[in-house]
Amino acid sequence: MSVRLSDAAYEEIDPSSEEIDALLRSEDIGRLDARPEHLKLKRSVKLRAFIVRALALLCACSLSIGSHYGSYILSPLKSRLSREMGTSNTEFSLLISAFSLNSTWTPLVGGYMASRLGTTFTSILATGVILTGLSTLLIGDVAEDVRLMTLGMFIFGLGVSPLAVIQETIIVRFFKSHGLGLSMALGLVAGKASSFISARTSYPLSERFGPHAPFYAAATLALVSFTINIVYVSASKWLVHGAGAELEAPELQEEARHLQDVSEAEALKHVAQKKQVKFSEIAELGDVFWAYIAVNVLCGALWHPFAQLAPNVIEHRFQLPEQEASQQASYLLAGSIFLYPSVGLLIDKYKRPYLVLIMFTLSSLLTFSAFAWLCLPAGFTKTAWPAIVTFGAGFGFSPLLLVLLVPTLVPTKYISTTLGAHKSLEQAGTVMSQTLAGLVLDVQKHGHDTETPSRPPPTIDDSRYLHLLTSFLVANSVQLLGIFGLWYLDRRQRRNGTRHRRSLLGSRAEASSAMKPDGDEDEEEEEEDSLQMSPHVGPSLTVEGSYGTSGSPRESSATPNRVSERSKRGRVFAAMCLALVITAWVLFIGTAWKRLRSKADRGGDSED
Repeated sequence: MSVRLSDAAYEEIDPSSEEIDALLRSEDIGRLDARPEHLKLKRSVKLRAFIVRALALLCACSLSIGSHYGSYILSPLKSRLSREMGTSNTEFSLLISAFSLNSTWTPLVGGYMASRLGTTFTSILATGVILTGLSTLLIGDVAEDVRLMTLGMFIFGLGVSPLAVIQETIIVRFFKSHGLGLSMALGLVAGKASSFISARTSYPLSERFGPHAPFYAAATLALVSFTINIVYVSASKWLVHGAGAELEAPELQEEARHLQDVSEAEALKHVAQKKQVKFSEIAELGDVFWAYIAVNVLCGALWHPFAQLAPNVIEHRFQLPEQEASQQASYLLAGSIFLYPSVGLLIDKYKRPYLVLIMFTLSSLLTFSAFAWLCLPAGFTKTAWPAIVTFGAGFGFSPLLLVLLVPTLVPTKYISTTLGAHKSLEQAGTVMSQTLAGLVLDVQKHGHDTETPSRPPPTIDDSRYLHLLTSFLVANSVQLLGIFGLWYLDRRQRRNGTRHRRSLLGSRAEASSAMKPDGDEDEEEEEEDSLQMSPHVGPSLTVEGSYGTSGSPRESSATPNRVSERSKRGRVFAAMCLALVITAWVLFIGTAWKRLRSKADRGGDSED
């Protein structure tokens, strides 16, 4: 609830006192005039809010350091695991898929938990699960038990996507009106930098300190993130009040329980209920929302599977040593460190409606050119560096764009749930693509082995990797078409919204024309012009152009037939998404049942 302060109260406020908290949450901070004492107070309030938001951002960035480091320790070690533990391509892919498998449902549940239980409780749960998973992975590696390592990755994956949703929700909460693009970029850069360091150091650590060193490092960093999360939870109330951030539903309910004024408590409970998400409302979010979800599936099928397999692909396509191939592939993750802040600043500065989609199209073209280069004969191209640079650039800012699209698509109360849905379907695409990639490599290889008892060393034009890269190229083409489709639907939705707002403005003008003097017509024209000319900064996903004041889809602005059709389509798309998640699970479990072997079964066999 907002607080109004009297003029006399402003002069009595000590800038270092707790009364600044009340001023931060007041409606009339803008009433401060130009008197020196008032300007000093206003600067103090803004400075304190800036410092508090910076601390909140630092905590949010630190939450994911351990999880991002652990996500990429395996990819440089693929050949070593194959040589020393006898793992096959499929078993390695199952290790990676086990990490992504739970992310097909936990992001949506994490977003729902964040909206219901709050980000503080959910974050401590997520970081605790990550620490448990990476500790189990370490034990499995020490015991050379691939099944136990897969279990560790499975537990690890339970917490990763919910933590990402929570981290993004925290940043949106504190920076929604204070440079969200740059703040979100900085939040994601911390994780991406950790991933780059992981890919860069994993193999050297195993060479210098022993094969278990990367796993010890991942578990240690997960412990650091868990500890910082405890600090954030302990200081969360102070951070929220100090930054003047919007209260979450659980915090509103907690305040309502402590209020003596029954009417005010009931009002807070009512606001808290409005902030809670009902899953039945998701089907009403419209075609643009579902097009966005479909593009996420294709992004998941491309980005992470290739990033995980890149060291092995480069090693075999260009006949490079393991360490050199892993070092080259690590630069695929380096672009985010520089591009996230740059793109965030660009979007914050220009705020153009289609800037995010234009950049998204550019990223897809860059990754397409990378796959096209790698599909060319390696004897002709000689090096993977052009593909590394173009893929690293395209992948370097595209995940940020997927996140920044969300606040422009849905009202505030749906942000955490939409972030969860996008993560969930993205990871479903990742699991299916990663698992199938391992099967493709092993099927090709086993077919080769049946013809020759002793498989010769891989050649530059190894057909297994060429088939895999061709599949990525085709999927990238479909992704590019999906982005164009999203662009078209979003543009149509905006036009419908503009027509609806014009009709509302015309209705209000007609209703009030008899009550207004003739001189007020200029004001109406100015209001309409400003409505048409103002840049888009709010949700574009509307029921033919509008949301209700509560943030729920408003059906009164569309005909019943249109609402019914949209609801039916939404239910169909939701069922398709559920079927996709189930398919990913069935594919993983079936493949693991047949291909995941014990240490005794592997018997020291060496495979790529």
